[in-house]
Amino acid sequence: MKRIQYHQYGGPEVMRLEEFEPARPGSGEVLVRVRAAAANPMDWGIRSGAMKMVTGRKFPRALGYDFAGVVEAVGEGVTRLAVGDEVLGGTSIKASGAFAEMVLAAEKGVVKKPANLSFEEAAAIPTVGLTALQAVVKKGKVQPGQSVFINGCLGGVGRAGAQIALAHGASVGGSCRDTATQTARDLGLDPIVAFGFDPTTLSGRFDLVLDTADTLPADAAKKMLKPGGRIVGIHPTPATIAKSALPGPYNVLIARPVTADIEEVARAAGRGTLRIPIARTVPLTEAINALTELERDGTPKGGKLIITTA
Repeated sequence: MKRIQYHQYGGPEVMRLEEFEPARPGSGEVLVRVRAAAANPMDWGIRSGAMKMVTGRKFPRALGYDFAGVVEAVGEGVTRLAVGDEVLGGTSIKASGAFAEMVLAAEKGVVKKPANLSFEEAAAIPTVGLTALQAVVKKGKVQPGQSVFINGCLGGVGRAGAQIALAHGASVGGSCRDTATQTARDLGLDPIVAFGFDPTTLSGRFDLVLDTADTLPADAAKKMLKPGGRIVGIHPTPATIAKSALPGPYNVLIARPVTADIEEVARAAGRGTLRIPIARTVPLTEAINALTELERDGTPKGGKLIITTA
């Protein structure tokens, strides 16, 4: 079996496609034959060592978190899933390993794939969908008839958050690049503003401001809120966690792999109310070059990089 892994923290040059022996699933775990996996910015952040307090210093470490595939084996206590099930899900930050022919994951982070989704479409969903759902619905407590503003509305989490908020009966506005306003409009967003907008032009208009880009100052976001409104950020750093602990409207989300939430996201994708575009698909053998280009140049733009094994 092959997977992308690294033997020290560092830049893209530390990635290697190497042979490995998949472990047998333990209690509450499933072994999945990967058909597709999706890249996320956190992949190279973790590989660089930014989370080494969590991920530790044991090498080699594998790369990748979001995947879709077929259950190969199940461990003791696994009840929702069986060998042969088509699934989507994610691994824990410490475990990783989705950029591989086989991946081991906790059952709680894996759900059955809707039959009408391809493996590539399914792999694009887990991290961005789960984060968006928990930000908009759990932290943001969005209700029908409310107004939501998403800073970075066409990134992975931003696009998912917009679709989830719209599906919950909210109106949604957002910020994006000048050149992408028509794409945001096609999603159903209004108003749409460019990055660097003047928040005073949107004073008092929103029940929820979701900052997916971590570029909107808290004071600016506060100006945009209606009385009782909320601000949700999705980048948990010491500074944002401290700010979230203070009285006021700001909350930072630390996304958790809640099975019911992943199932809700999968159902939304199956219904067609949640779609994440795919910009490029490459086989595992070409993935290191594609991941390096994505990290270095931000390409491809406009959707996910998907890695396939078949």
